[in-house]
Order: sequence, then C-alpha cells, then structure tokens
Amino acid sequence: MGFTIIDVISFGSQVAMVIGGVVPFIPQYIDIWKSQNAEGFSLFVCLALLVANILRIMFWFGKRFELPLLAQSVIMIVTMMVLVELCVRVKKRNEIIASKQRRFIANGAGLDTQNKPQAVPDHILLDFDPTFFWQWTDFLSYVEFIGSFALAVGVLTFLFINSAVYVEMLGFAAVFTEAMLGAPQFVRNFQNKSTLGMSKKMVGFWTCGDIFKTVYFILRQAPAQFWICGILQVSIDIAIFLQVFLYRHNAAAAPWAIGKPAIS
Repeated sequence: MGFTIIDVISFGSQVAMVIGGVVPFIPQYIDIWKSQNAEGFSLFVCLALLVANILRIMFWFGKRFELPLLAQSVIMIVTMMVLVELCVRVKKRNEIIASKQRRFIANGAGLDTQNKPQAVPDHILLDFDPTFFWQWTDFLSYVEFIGSFALAVGVLTFLFINSAVYVEMLGFAAVFTEAMLGAPQFVRNFQNKSTLGMSKKMVGFWTCGDIFKTVYFILRQAPAQFWICGILQVSIDIAIFLQVFLYRHNAAAAPWAIGKPAIS
C-alpha cells in the first residue's frame, strides 16, 4: 500500500510534535555541560513543564487524544529530569563553601559528604521552608517531589475519572501551566524595563514551536484546551519580542541579571 504526500506530511508533523518540544533544550544542556555553569538557567522552567506534562498524561486517561501528544509528554518529562539532574550536579560541584543541605522530605538528615552520621533535624516535609522550594541540593528530592505530585494527581484522577468537570479542568490546567511558561520572563523584563540577559534565541525557538503546535492542534482537532492555550502561549511569546523592541535602548539592568538570563 503506497503512501500519499499527505500521509508523509502527516507523519512528519506527528514526529515533529513528539520531539520538537525538547529540541530548544538540547543546546541549553550542551552549554551547561560544557561551561559547567548552570546559574543562567531557571529550574522553574523545568518545574512548569514537568507539572504541565504530568497533568496532560492524566488528562489523557479521562479524554483520549492523539498518541503523539501523549508521547511528547513522556519524552518531555524525561528530558526535564535529565536537565534538572545536570543542573543540580553542576551547582553542587561549583560550590566553594559547602552550603546547608536542602531536601524535600528532610533537610540535612542522613549522612553528610564525609559519610559522617548527622542528627536527624526537626525540619521535615510539613514545615519545609517555601523559600527554598524547587531549590534543593540533591537530585533525589526533585524525584521525590515529582513522584509525590504524580501520585497525588493520579489518585484524584482515578477517583474523579467519571466527572466531566474534573477532566476538563485537568486538561485546562495542563495546557494553561505550559502556556504561562513565558510569563515570569515577561514580568521580569517589565520590572527591569530591559531584556538584557534574556536569551532571545531560546524565546525564538519557543515562538516557532508554539506556532507549530497551535496550528497542529487546530488542524488535528485536538481538545479545545490545547489550541486555546496554544494561542495564549504564542501571544506571550510575541509580547516578549515586543519588549525586546520597546526596551532596545535600555542598557541598564539589575547587576544580577547581567549575563544571567532568567530563562536561558
């Protein structure tokens, strides 16, 4: 059975949808690995994408959509965890003075770097300092949090799988979280009245990818949550590029921002 040009284009677009989301993060990974410096990359980008894609997978159980979109979520989760592991390892290696260990479940419990027993502190999950949320010093803490979040959402989805309201809200939460990925960068640019330190190449990748995704969602008749939030995501990307134009003459920026993009 032969394949038509339409079939080839359709297959190519599905493959691009599956792997296209991780492509912008490949040069980021390489840059961090080569420079052994992760200060310019915000781990909250990884958090947003991890949460969004876990929610999207749970949404699939309540309202089936195309398998390429499901596969994209799985690949994105793996990619983000790999990137988090590299950032944590690099930051730990670059510490000149050992900082206080911050963990998700217990802060400083167990063994220190010299394998010497430490007293188990009172600081546990229920009273962890929110100031250090998603800024833990060991990779296992990130795995524990993501596993706990996935388990909690999984249980809720199992209990309310027959509730149309819950399923629709789950789908909206998934794509809305991803759509708002660029919002922190937009706010930071607005506060600084400058885009100095922001990686324009990364935002460019995002814009191209978001436009492709939105068109794909519309043409493939994906659930409304996907293309509505896709349009929102493209709008935020365009707004950031408008900031580049508006603030092009503003050379001043916060000292900490120079050379350290919030979203790299």
